[in-house]
Amino acid sequence: MLDNPRSPRVRAVAKLAKRSARAETGLFLLEGPQSVAEALTFRPELVVDLFATPTALERYPDIAEAATQAGIEVEFVTEQVLEAMADTVTPQGFVAVCRQFPTSVKDIFAGEPQLIAILEEVRDPGNAGTIIRAADSSGADAVILTGRSVDLYNPKVVRSSTGSIFHVPVAVGATLDDVAGRARAAGLQVLAADVKGDDLLTARSAGVLAAPTAWLFGNEARGLTDESIELADRAITVPIYGNAESMNLATAASVCLYESAFAHRS
Repeated sequence: MLDNPRSPRVRAVAKLAKRSARAETGLFLLEGPQSVAEALTFRPELVVDLFATPTALERYPDIAEAATQAGIEVEFVTEQVLEAMADTVTPQGFVAVCRQFPTSVKDIFAGEPQLIAILEEVRDPGNAGTIIRAADSSGADAVILTGRSVDLYNPKVVRSSTGSIFHVPVAVGATLDDVAGRARAAGLQVLAADVKGDDLLTARSAGVLAAPTAWLFGNEARGLTDESIELADRAITVPIYGNAESMNLATAASVCLYESAFAHRS
């Protein structure tokens, strides 16, 4: 059992909370029973190390069974060691080290997608992770992070996705103009979510959302630039019927993605 929070091995795991360490090693940090269970179920080959407290493993026998089936040894650690490894203040008994696995933009469009989410300059990790989760829930084919968006493997992005990072292909490092061009070449319309756009309900009634779509979402504070909107075929806004000053980016993205999902299935 690992019981020294200051050991080199524990410190190496903890360093993965920093982008520089993730870039250098090609690894990332995974925390909590839900995310670990999703990794073991859908992408066990990515799991390099799996750490757990004895109490946590006893509480989640399904994780122990999944690890055994995947041929992954669970290494026991103390609560203090787990706290030293984890990015969260109160970790839930499990920490894993996984290999990064971004999908290429080329492969995404080669798969003839019908619905994708493009995140341009999205900086908040909670928003990015939640949009990945919404994309997964709505049946979207992929998510693409363009420009200077947050690192896909930021611990909060991974946690906020609640395991969806292992379900839906995510590409990083592309430019928006390249992605928009590829989307059109693949037969998708590009819809920019922007407050100056056409009403979402009007677009729905006109049948706009029934077509294969790449939704474009911008920065939380500034939204999309005029240049970015020009790369889209049309701008759409999610109407606010109450007195809220604005809508959270991840919430608006969830609405847009589900409206397209409903239209595609109706």
